[in-house]
Amino acid sequence: MNQNFLPIAPIALVTGASSGIGQAAALQLAKAGYKVYGTSRRGAQSGESTFPMLALDVTNDASVEAAIAELMQREGRIDLLVNNAGVGIAPAAAEESSLTQVQAIFDTNVFGTVRMTHAVLPVMRAQGSGRILNVGSVLGFIPAPFAAHYSAAKHAIEGYSESLDHEVRGFGVRVSVIEPGATNTSFEGSAIPRDRTLDAYNTLRLKYQEAFGRTMADADTAQSVAKTVVVAARDQKPLLRYASGKAARQLTFLRRFIPRALFDKSLHKQFGLA
Repeated sequence: MNQNFLPIAPIALVTGASSGIGQAAALQLAKAGYKVYGTSRRGAQSGESTFPMLALDVTNDASVEAAIAELMQREGRIDLLVNNAGVGIAPAAAEESSLTQVQAIFDTNVFGTVRMTHAVLPVMRAQGSGRILNVGSVLGFIPAPFAAHYSAAKHAIEGYSESLDHEVRGFGVRVSVIEPGATNTSFEGSAIPRDRTLDAYNTLRLKYQEAFGRTMADADTAQSVAKTVVVAARDQKPLLRYASGKAARQLTFLRRFIPRALFDKSLHKQFGLA
């Protein structure tokens, strides 16, 4: 997306903007000159905000269509979509979540991104410009014990985004993934509980949680990730992936250049499973 041909105030839509990374991204995009609309399931009832909030449930087709229709009625265009809305599961072994729970994770984190993208692409193609930023995670390219389904969803976002970017470049639309590492927000506290607890995993889970707690002590802030979002939104030569934070950049480097066996051994030890 060539910023030189954008309107004075390009229109940005940020999903899941009532708190955390979404709220921080919306605020920093506004400071960068975008006219920002945020979304949450409660819309304007989400609380005080310096940017307008639209009611939107990314798991509901009609809700997505209605929100995009309202935005188009107000502004007539969409220049930037930040697919940030997501949900996690409290630390759980893969078999501790039912298929219903796994489907719920994918419905928000993957299919929600797809629904939003389907809704804005016709607008962006008609404009001949647009940018879509999908908030992924370092768990989209590394294994994550006790977060297998969340990690699988983020892996899906990586593949979807890369393929989509190739399809839409010719229309002036670009797609990128933002890859934060551990981030200090309320996201972990709002994670849904696992469906069941299997005693067989309790010892390993405790070790993992202790290791995760140490990681969170040095976690990035939502504001740090938001700065990466702004960089990706304004980049004249957009990258496919934007690692956000020192830890994410280090993991990206290690995943790419060290042997898989050594990388896996290191992560196994880091997660407290050695």
